[in-house]
Parts: sequence; structure tokens; C-alpha cells
Amino acid sequence: MTHVISIQSHVAYGYVGNRAAVFPLQRLGLEVTAINTVQFSNHTGYGAFTGDVFTPDHLRNVLDGVESLVGLDDVDALLSGYMGDEGIGRAVLDSVDRVKQANPQALYCCDPVMGDVGRGFFVREGIPEWMRDHAVARADIVTPNQFELAFLAGREVNTLEDALDAAAALRAKGPKVVLITSLEVAGDDQRHIGMLVDAPSGSWRIATPKVDFTIAPNGAGDFTAAMFLAHSLRAGLTEEGPARALEQTAAAVQMLFEHTRRAGTRELAMIAAQQDIVSPTVTLHAERLR
Repeated sequence: MTHVISIQSHVAYGYVGNRAAVFPLQRLGLEVTAINTVQFSNHTGYGAFTGDVFTPDHLRNVLDGVESLVGLDDVDALLSGYMGDEGIGRAVLDSVDRVKQANPQALYCCDPVMGDVGRGFFVREGIPEWMRDHAVARADIVTPNQFELAFLAGREVNTLEDALDAAAALRAKGPKVVLITSLEVAGDDQRHIGMLVDAPSGSWRIATPKVDFTIAPNGAGDFTAAMFLAHSLRAGLTEEGPARALEQTAAAVQMLFEHTRRAGTRELAMIAAQQDIVSPTVTLHAERLR
């Protein structure tokens, strides 16, 4: 059975961080070991929340316990999301080293959560530079949105060619595969939003209709990164594998968004959408760009 370690935030209520990643990964049949970086009552977008932030040593201690109990040699991938500070980031990369030492074939999927178009950076000062200079180079898969891609690659992303060039520049730093989310470039249909995957074997993209939410839900990026990792583990990172992973991921996101819109909630409708996450009722086809 495929085994993933997911190191992210955790909330008691709602679906962000590990709450947006672990359950859908399990529904897809993966074994998931969740290591939480925080334990909050709810995501910070509500304004008020309670809970605690865990220390880097806490993360290391939890992984120590897992390793002493069952080892790490059966871990197929490690997934990371929002990093509250550089100390947490270093603990995550230490975990990557330990997993890859036990299983050199294991993948590291880094969702470089830093900011977004229209919002700018929303992480602590120094995190974007640390992510660019340290985390990205260690990853096998990175899943930036358009804003994060532009920063990590050090260039503007306004056209499709810009996006392809930036993804190639990012891959030159180390990752095998780059998934760009929330992509909107010149010439696109403004009623749609895109995802693009770039790999040594080619580049593909998919555009899906935008969903008119009353309040846009948090956690969509966490869910997307988890789905792309799961489907990449199944399809592989070579030949047409990234295209198949893109298609399955985009379909799952579209289904989850539709369930969330119908529910009228600001939280992702994860439970209502669970069967459509596993077996989407829409079939999407990725357009090959190169």
C-alpha cells in the first residue's frame, strides 16, 4: 500500500492543511501518516481562532516515534504545505532527508505556500526567500500558484510562454515536475481558470470553469497538492504520467468546488464530495503544449 507522510497545519473545524489532504488521500486508498505543525480551532481566515503552534523539535520527535515504531523504508512520499517559520522548514527538510535515506525512491512534494495574486505575501518575512533558496531545490514536485511561481522563478508570468519559461527555470533548480495552479494569462477565457504541468517529458494544461462562491473557501491549494501527489504516485513522473495526474487532479478539484458551491459554505464540502473525488463524474483532457 502506498504510504505518504503529510506535514502540514491542522484545524479542529474545517478543511485546510492536513484536514484538506489526509482524508481525500485516504479515500484514494493511500496510507497517510499526518504530522501537524499547528493545532488550531479553525483556519485563520475567520479572524479569531484558538490553539497552539508546535515547535520544530515537536515535529522531529513525532517522526522519531513513527520511525521507531514502524520505520520509514515503506514511505513512498512526503508532502509539505504552509511553513510558519524557517525552523519548521528546516525540520521538514530534515524529515525529507530521513525518508529518502530509508527509501531513496521516495518523492518529496512541496506546496510552496507563500501568497497569491491580489493578496501578495501572507507568510512571515524571510519565508519566501527560504522557500526559494532551500525547499524548492530539494523537491521532486512543486505546486506553486501563479504568484508563487513568478517569485520562485524570478520572472513575471503574464503569458502562456512566460508560464512555460518560468516552470522550466524552476525545474532547473531541482524539481522534476512543476504544477502551476490558479493560472490566468493573456488571451485566456476569463470565465475559466487553468492548471499547467511542466515535466521533462512535456507540458500540458487544463482550463475549467470558474466557480462563483459566496465566500471563496480556504484549503483548495492544500487539496490540489495532495491530489496531484497521489495521482503522480500512480501515473509516474515520466512520459504521459504528469498529464494523467493533471487530468485526475483537475477533475477532483472541479467536483469538490461544485459540491462546495451547492452547499453554500465557506468550508470545502469534503464529505459530500468524497465519492466524486475518488471517481469524478467529469472527464477532462489535458492539452499538450510541447
